[in-house]
Amino acid sequence: MNAESIRAFLLTLPHVVETRQWGDNLLFWVGDKAIGGKMFALVDLDKTSFEGLIAYPTHPERFAELVEIEGIAPAKYLARLSWVSVERWDVFRTSEWQDELRTAHTLKLEKLPPKVRAILALPAKEQKRHVAEGRKRVAEWEAREVIRKAAKKKAREEARLAPLKTVRKPAKKRSAK
Repeated sequence: MNAESIRAFLLTLPHVVETRQWGDNLLFWVGDKAIGGKMFALVDLDKTSFEGLIAYPTHPERFAELVEIEGIAPAKYLARLSWVSVERWDVFRTSEWQDELRTAHTLKLEKLPPKVRAILALPAKEQKRHVAEGRKRVAEWEAREVIRKAAKKKAREEARLAPLKTVRKPAKKRSAK
């Protein structure tokens, strides 16, 4: 297995959306993140984001078994959620990879809120409309956040400079006699 074959397999699973973020990482979601989808796999293409090639969630019982295997470790930042990080593609055979990732997909699909599941049950055209609306809401929120953070930064700067701005009365000019 390699990143391309993993990607090809993951995209065959139902309701999977692929994004690229955090550098050169492929993230795979059950449902689009704009409608509340959940990430279920992360493939690190540049091998710098975390210690491993791929990270995915498992059942807590399976997590304990997997971390005992050489080449598998608790995923950085996500171990408390039973995510593992795999350092080599040869840790599993192709069928085992598919079983592991299918299970990760199912785990996250089962945890989707009812509203998101309802959207995923709609026809493709309706799903796209909901995704577009979700992306618009996210973009509007991000724009408001940028403005809010800029205003907060400006207020902090003004507060920092306030003691330096003391009011002085202009000096009286002396007339030349």
